[in-house]
Amino acid sequence: MNTSQLKFRDPALGRALGEKLTTVVNQIGRDPVSVMHVCGSHEQAIARFGLRSAFPRALDVVMGPGCPVCITDVPEVDEGVALALQGVRVATYGDMVRVPGTVKSLADARAEGARIEVVYGIDQAIELARQTTEEIVFFATGFETTAVATAAALLAGVPKNFSVLSAHKYIPPVMEIVTEMPGTRIEGFLAAGHAAVITGSGVFEAFVKSHGVPVVVAGFEPLDILAALVKLVELVRDRTPRVENMFPRAVTREGNRVAQEQLWKVFSPTGGRWRGIAHVPNGNLRLKEEWAAFDARRRFKIDVARLWDSAPPKLLGQCLCGEIMSGSKGPKDCPLFGKDCVPENPVGACMVSTEGTCRIWHQYGGHLDLRGIA
Repeated sequence: MNTSQLKFRDPALGRALGEKLTTVVNQIGRDPVSVMHVCGSHEQAIARFGLRSAFPRALDVVMGPGCPVCITDVPEVDEGVALALQGVRVATYGDMVRVPGTVKSLADARAEGARIEVVYGIDQAIELARQTTEEIVFFATGFETTAVATAAALLAGVPKNFSVLSAHKYIPPVMEIVTEMPGTRIEGFLAAGHAAVITGSGVFEAFVKSHGVPVVVAGFEPLDILAALVKLVELVRDRTPRVENMFPRAVTREGNRVAQEQLWKVFSPTGGRWRGIAHVPNGNLRLKEEWAAFDARRRFKIDVARLWDSAPPKLLGQCLCGEIMSGSKGPKDCPLFGKDCVPENPVGACMVSTEGTCRIWHQYGGHLDLRGIA
């Protein structure tokens, strides 16, 4: 085995960082100290490597709205389903296929004969369009990282029979919503390193100044996360709200200027609902007017009203996905978790996506033991 691959997974360093984290939390002297990360990849790493076993009991590390599939709103799913049932070929990521809409998912539409194509990225969807004269709609989801890929593809040129149904989201505005929620306990944020590669760590400075809450940009290896948590809790302890970049090997303050320019050439931020959370001002990314020819919402008449003749699934009203994503509840607080709601038969979006909190906790468990991992 190449030991260089393990430099961010060294058990001895992990234990040392865990001890340091406990020391700093104990210095704060209250229970709980609550921080939030807004990234499904962070939750995957925390669960997969059993990092919560290294967290002191007084530290509550909550996953926020960091799963793009999970926060794709019900009406956005309905638009994709309606298009597919109208005979349009819809291409999207595999995780989106089983996400429930008001009445149907894309999987349900496919079972009724709709043509749903699973792709790994927009390039595959464009290639489908090049191979046919049929209309191909790419149902585009994801945060800044995938939105940049969508923008770059449109700027490079796409076939005339190709269009985008954008459900892209922009992370910084939802952090404000979470911080301002009544009764919020969140005292600091871990920001996702891959998104910050695009936006730069500086994008969080206005938020920190406005809300007095520290933000630490973190990578995705076990030691990345532990080191970033130590820094974040130190800032909470010292009552020092500022932005710290703990992922300097990939993130700069300025970010990727070229990618930012492409993003804002194609998209405009606009307000919209995030599933189960709230209306998020400037949280949705929609195609600008000059890209109307490639905007599925303008190219097609999308008849979602046809879907609303049926009542929504009875169990959906019991799903706590919104509360889980906003940090006020955990998966095990949900009466459906692991019973009526499992990956093979998901009730809520949090159990569908591999980045969803419920799916991750169901797969790995919430508190694995780190001992023995080397």
